[in-house]
Amino acid sequence: MSQPVYEFKAEIRNDLGKGASRRLRREGLVPAILYGGSEDAVSLTLNHDKIINAADHEGFYSHILTLHIGGKKHQAILKDVQRHPFKPKITHLDFQRVSAKEELHTNLPIHFIGEDIVKKAGGVVVHQMNDIEIACLPKDLPEYIEIDVSGLEIGDNIHLSDITAPKGVTFVELTRGEEHNPVLVTVSKPKAEKVEDDAPEAPEAPEAAGDQEDEDKE
Repeated sequence: MSQPVYEFKAEIRNDLGKGASRRLRREGLVPAILYGGSEDAVSLTLNHDKIINAADHEGFYSHILTLHIGGKKHQAILKDVQRHPFKPKITHLDFQRVSAKEELHTNLPIHFIGEDIVKKAGGVVVHQMNDIEIACLPKDLPEYIEIDVSGLEIGDNIHLSDITAPKGVTFVELTRGEEHNPVLVTVSKPKAEKVEDDAPEAPEAPEAAGDQEDEDKE
């Protein structure tokens, strides 16, 4: 399977407003905005089919993307995605410009490995976080953060400070003080299965003969 290429052609959008956005979506386009850096924000449109296909790949949310606008290339990261509440459609995108010399902030997905080993040992791996906020220069941006949980036992956990950041990458939460050291993953016991009581109920004791005779006389 070929590696996806995160390059997209975008057109500058001058027709703004909700009505214009609805028309664009009916035409198979996605409204978007590109902001950040020393340049003004610019409204854009992109091909919806290309975007929805790229959105199936995890790297779309963490890679540096290339937008081709008016014959020029612009490096950016995806900052926000708005989706239709029930249709498989993307309704708006926010991109932030990236400069090779400026540190960027973004969230990277966590890949937990070794979960099958913990499961075989009788533990249940519980993900407390699924992504990590990081800061780095664009050249140092990894696609994800990998955490090996294979050595964990029941009752163990991994805090953010327990993992080593990739070269050039800072875990933003750890820069906010000692109290900002979240648990990323824990291992717990399996939940005990509830055993249903299928035993038949004991039959009622037969009435004494004397009692039955008294009822018949009344």
